[in-house]
Amino acid sequence: MCKLFIHANPELWSSATHSLRIDGMVTSVRMEHYFWLILEEIATRDGMNTAQLITRLYHESIDAGHDLGNFTSFLRVCALRYQALQLSGDIPAQHEVPIATLDAEEILFRESRSRRSQVH
Repeated sequence: MCKLFIHANPELWSSATHSLRIDGMVTSVRMEHYFWLILEEIATRDGMNTAQLITRLYHESIDAGHDLGNFTSFLRVCALRYQALQLSGDIPAQHEVPIATLDAEEILFRESRSRRSQVH
């Protein structure tokens, strides 16, 4: 089982630092290359580059009242959540379908309903 992970391309877990500007402030984010690839895929789906996506995630998170004390962890979770939503079929595998066109409220409702049924 572990061979699938151990013999994967080592570049996937090598870290890379990207500098970007959010609200005029230069910041840098360091993550494993694999997360950068996923964030790039998400950005491309909606006609953005990775820096634009990260800036948008930052602003929308702040607007929602989230504490972004560990913004890099938030970005990693966004990448993993994107993949989980693809596996569940909530985000189509076709990259031509922008995420902005999806019914986020309906997806979140189905998730909350599913969580409630798992508890009972």
